[in-house]
Amino acid sequence: MKRFQKITCLLLLFSPMFLMAQFHFSGYVDKQNWEGEVYLSIIEDYRKISGVYPEQIISKTLPDEDGFFEFSGDNLHVENRIYRIHVDTCSETEKDATHFTGHCPNSKEIIFVANNKDTISLPFSFDSEMFCTVVSANEKAQAFTKIDSLKNDMQFAFGSYRSEANRKINSEKWFKTLQLYGEELNEPLAELYIYSFLSDRTNDLHSYYLKDLNENKYYDRLLNRLNKTYPDTNYTDQFTKELQSDKYLINPDSEKEKNTSPLYFAFIVLLFLSLLGNIFLAKKLKQAKSNSPDLKDKLTSQEKKILDLILQDKTNKEIASDIFVSVSTVKTHINNFYKKLKVTSRDEVKSLFSK
Repeated sequence: MKRFQKITCLLLLFSPMFLMAQFHFSGYVDKQNWEGEVYLSIIEDYRKISGVYPEQIISKTLPDEDGFFEFSGDNLHVENRIYRIHVDTCSETEKDATHFTGHCPNSKEIIFVANNKDTISLPFSFDSEMFCTVVSANEKAQAFTKIDSLKNDMQFAFGSYRSEANRKINSEKWFKTLQLYGEELNEPLAELYIYSFLSDRTNDLHSYYLKDLNENKYYDRLLNRLNKTYPDTNYTDQFTKELQSDKYLINPDSEKEKNTSPLYFAFIVLLFLSLLGNIFLAKKLKQAKSNSPDLKDKLTSQEKKILDLILQDKTNKEIASDIFVSVSTVKTHINNFYKKLKVTSRDEVKSLFSK
């Protein structure tokens, strides 16, 4: 029986269905400094890439005695998404306060791109540091660690810039370096990681971002890449809204220009003419109503009877029955007083004599 169970498990393990729809993320933590659970999160808001946000956590596990941990299953997105694995040393009482804003001072994390079929390994680096290296057959998985390495180089370089003039010159240089590097990675999610850094209002590079946004078509190209690769996702929707907002921020007159276009003026003219037409019709209707007793005097006694019955929503057949005439006679009377009242339908008659 046990042998049969082992064979069954092996068949399941190597079945095509298992291989097609399984992710496996594993790694090691330094148990001397990081005890407790390891968390796997999905990040759909690129403004919350770094930090600890409870609403993003999709799974957690305890590492074994050697510090090894793993996550596996088939419940992730088929397409690439941004994921984070992190550990923290916060107690249960501290978590509510420190994790509320996402800025946990006692945490260690690594961010990567993956999908439901990826195998991700997070080994210790050459200096025995954890969460520094991503090993995966998915080349996009390592994009964030490469960007972080470039950002570290930038921060180190800034430490050597003594004068403000030197910092300004190199700020623009590093801005372009990061932007171009993101484009070369051929992964819009990696570009969003860089974009969130460069466009951060608390960042020294934010002023260059606003200037660049006004001059550079790069952001429109990125939006096209996002729409093509990640349509109908939070990433694309968020970037679209932020881009519109920031473009208005740097050039509010552009909206005024839209409102002074020929089409805008044509719309205003049509709206004005429609308003005048409605006012004219309202006055005409009001005048017709005020003169309705005089109009009624133009009708014969038989036409007045038929008019009253029409105002009571009677049909031609019902009117003929009420006044003891044929339907054709009723129609003749109706046509006659239509001409006298200068109307063409029952609705106009009812409007003319409505209170």
